[in-house]
Amino acid sequence: MSAIQFHGGGLTALPPLSLYIHIPWCVKKCPYCDFNSHAQKGGLPEAQYVDALLRDLESCLPQVWGRPVTSIFIGGGTPSLFSAQAIDTLLAGIRARVRLLPDAEITLEANPGTFEADKFAGYRAAGINRLSIGIQSLDDAKLKALGRIHGRDEALRAVEIAHRHFDNFNLDLMYALPSQTLDEALADLDAAIALAPTHLSAYHLTLEPNTLFHRYPPPLPDDDLAADMQEAIEARLAAAGFEHYETSAFARPGRRARHNLNYWTFGDYLGIGAGAHAKISFPDRITRQARYKQPTDYLTRMAAGSAAELDQTVPREQLPFEFMLNALRLTEGFPLALFTERTGLPLTRLLPEIDRACAEGLLERTLDHVRPTLRGRRFLNALLERFL
Repeated sequence: MSAIQFHGGGLTALPPLSLYIHIPWCVKKCPYCDFNSHAQKGGLPEAQYVDALLRDLESCLPQVWGRPVTSIFIGGGTPSLFSAQAIDTLLAGIRARVRLLPDAEITLEANPGTFEADKFAGYRAAGINRLSIGIQSLDDAKLKALGRIHGRDEALRAVEIAHRHFDNFNLDLMYALPSQTLDEALADLDAAIALAPTHLSAYHLTLEPNTLFHRYPPPLPDDDLAADMQEAIEARLAAAGFEHYETSAFARPGRRARHNLNYWTFGDYLGIGAGAHAKISFPDRITRQARYKQPTDYLTRMAAGSAAELDQTVPREQLPFEFMLNALRLTEGFPLALFTERTGLPLTRLLPEIDRACAEGLLERTLDHVRPTLRGRRFLNALLERFL
């Protein structure tokens, strides 16, 4: 982290910098998914897209000269649709353009329906050192209800291949699934724990706007049952030795997702690829950027020189909420000094609302640290509204 001199307020140091890469294609759009993903039709334009990604990265370089990249996350969509050769070309091109730390965490999202042993050996050889595998469930009936392209057997085979080539991988698991009982949710969890991941993300299925499930809602557990599932899952994972360090994230000791932690601590990240978002800090301002979402639109605009749809400075009055939106997802909270370090604003902008939230039992504060209480974590949206 390099110190920056400033006059009249601003950041005294720039935060860690990560790189997010979006690969937008998938085999089939899931009915609950509101991510920027597009069903694959015909062949994938791998070479064209990798070339566009590297030109996109080059266009970002003047904003981050000299800053090392601490982690890379390749998300989607289903990045594991791309060949190992394409991922190798991409990572080699990134290393040629930015200073990637030798111990950088490099994660690839993968769908169990795309696992081939040789391909994943190729990913590892290319430099991928962490996988995030979207199993979602290990119950065939629930996977069918979710519209997933894989079944339990494919998920188990994917994890077997992951173990063969990677010593660090996450499993995505969902709960409060259509018609799911508490026993079924815990059986799913126990089966996932038995697969020995180093990290597990447990997500509550929600009905997001602009999804098939939002238009045609399936029968979901009620709020009380979903809350019982959440509490039981957290207790079961704690008993299994997982640290609950973020709202939906659980890790073996030393295996927290460094890339995601950079988000939650209001670090910086470049975002390249269709629909990718970025947050970049400068001594006197913080900016947010977004790329055009449609893959063909992104490729066309990138060929013309820029695919940036949004590039704006975050108003200073919005920074307290943006900071808290991220930092309060951390179970352990954050050191108070981090607020000024990452926003350039005085702590006085935050303290009155922190004190009110403490009085309401949503936060607890020591002289130099703030963390959400269990009640604050359960009612996180209500807590965050106080900082709007």
